[in-house]
Amino acid sequence: MEKEIIKRSFGTHDGSFHADEVCACALLLLFDLIDKDKISRSRDQITIDQCEYVCDVGGKYDPKIKRFDHHQKGYIGDLASAGMILLYLKNQAFIDKTLYEHLNYSLIKNVDAHDIGKTENRGYSFSQIIANFLPIDYNASSKERLSSFLKAVEFSFGHLKRMQERFFYSKKCSHKVKKAMESNKKYLLFEESIPWLDAFFELGGEAHKALFVVMPTQSHYKLRAIPPDSNSRMKVRFPLPLEWAGLHDKDLQKVSKIDGAIFCHKGRFISIWKTKEDAIKALKYVFKKAGIDYGNDL
Repeated sequence: MEKEIIKRSFGTHDGSFHADEVCACALLLLFDLIDKDKISRSRDQITIDQCEYVCDVGGKYDPKIKRFDHHQKGYIGDLASAGMILLYLKNQAFIDKTLYEHLNYSLIKNVDAHDIGKTENRGYSFSQIIANFLPIDYNASSKERLSSFLKAVEFSFGHLKRMQERFFYSKKCSHKVKKAMESNKKYLLFEESIPWLDAFFELGGEAHKALFVVMPTQSHYKLRAIPPDSNSRMKVRFPLPLEWAGLHDKDLQKVSKIDGAIFCHKGRFISIWKTKEDAIKALKYVFKKAGIDYGNDL
């Protein structure tokens, strides 16, 4: 006789845990599909069969019955359990395509790749951060391992929730970026600090003629050089003057002849000024020095 499935429950394997099933669990919590007090870690088939969602164990990948394992011989894809759950959320319309792509390319794709051994081990990855939640003692009890797993899930839940909130906030601000772009000037001027870079390129910024952004930053203003495209964010279309590089306060004020000068990064991609008027003066300086005709833009 089959045991009744426990609604809103989650099952995964016991023993060591990895970022893929941790993130899978966190995603299901984030979108309110499971309850935290119904999370099980076991390889006992009876226990697993009672769970509504099963990830990284069980030998089946079948979203129709909410089974998401990738270890079986018959599965030849590149997804681990985190990617399987994220795809399930998209296919079941819990999230739309844009949020799916954001979470996938920002985090989940690399988590899966790490789990299946398809990433180069450079630096400290999110997967390694999750691994650090494992008990230090290799002989830790099942109770200790479950506690560690839940701490890792809580951490991942918070991280994913902030990613989701940041994504929606950025989308909400995109109309302001569009408005700034419609001025069709060699710079973008914003009266408030907002996330602009992703929206700029999503709205066709690669073909836009703007070279710089002027935007508030806390109590000051920044003059920031714009990257050439979304894949070259550490590069700029036009750098700030070489003679400003690494200078701050009086030294930058002396060279720029702008009293409101505060700082210019040695990488020449960003500078900070006391007021909007100071940042505009700095922008004029850059254009004049480079012989760039800004017409009526300033």
